[in-house]
Amino acid sequence: MGFELIATLIKIVVIVMGVLLLMAFMTWVERRGLAMFQMRVGPNRVGPFGLLQPIADGLKLLFKEDFIPSRADKLLFLAAPIISFVLATVVFTVIPFGDAVTILGHRVPFQIADINIGVLFVLGMTSLGVYGIVLAGWSPNSKYPLMGGIRSSAQMISYELSLGLAVICVLLWANSLKLSEVVSSQAGLMRLFGVIPFPKWFVLNPVLFLAFLVFMLCGLAETNRVPFDLPEAESELVSGFHTEYGSMKFAMFFLGEYIAMIASSAMIVTLFFGGWHGPIPPFGSELLRLIISVVNFGGKLFFFLFFFVWVRATLPRLKYYQLMGLGWKVLLPFALVLVIVSGAVQAWASGWLF
Repeated sequence: MGFELIATLIKIVVIVMGVLLLMAFMTWVERRGLAMFQMRVGPNRVGPFGLLQPIADGLKLLFKEDFIPSRADKLLFLAAPIISFVLATVVFTVIPFGDAVTILGHRVPFQIADINIGVLFVLGMTSLGVYGIVLAGWSPNSKYPLMGGIRSSAQMISYELSLGLAVICVLLWANSLKLSEVVSSQAGLMRLFGVIPFPKWFVLNPVLFLAFLVFMLCGLAETNRVPFDLPEAESELVSGFHTEYGSMKFAMFFLGEYIAMIASSAMIVTLFFGGWHGPIPPFGSELLRLIISVVNFGGKLFFFLFFFVWVRATLPRLKYYQLMGLGWKVLLPFALVLVIVSGAVQAWASGWLF
């Protein structure tokens, strides 16, 4: 019992610190990436290639004036950024980042908690995250933040349904709600035409590839990323739900958005791209296998994080009626059809049909 507790605490520290460092690094990657796409310089003054810019930004926000509007609900005003930040971070407790290793006779997976309802846990935490944004819009007793909070709740409802249906398609193939078993079901290789080796990733399944596209679009919407960043449309709502926030309370919203982006990318890798399984299976000692598996996961994760930045640099923001129409009139019916097709294929494969 003592060993398991110590191992869990160590994994919490390693994974949380890794996520926070990656989040800080992504603020630099996004600013440099957007500058590259837009043919300008970007941050390049603080440290080599501007790599210390996230530290400078953090210090600047730390020493900025902290204020609370006089007519605000102070308790909810202070709780909103904490809710957004914490719920976005909690998702990483159930994501498997790498292979397991044996330490002192104990099998230790590189995952904080391998619970039986891991997929439902992730969906629940991401759904609750909208409360932080809604409270941030309502608690200052100001009109622009309130409109941003209402937009966010409507957007979350619109895209959460389609995202959940896309996940159901994966679960029908994996036959489990445990994320570790979802990853294990994508292990190994298959051979196309009996000759060409391919990874057994779900994204290479034609039906699940379409589910991946639905999940990707919904992930962009759920993290309020371009072209779905309507809750903080600066041209219409000043800054949306966090208009009245400053100093470290604003920083927590800012960091929470990046952590949610990392969580969304990690779920894409886990559900559709084999998790920590790479094109070449890990080999060698257990330590080497762990390192290779973590590198596999990290490489795929960074690819999708860069894709989020790429989309922001490429696409304009949708209008609100376009956002709602895409969610209800296109993605939701399409996701329902995918679930029906997935169920029919699994039933036929199991001999339930014909």
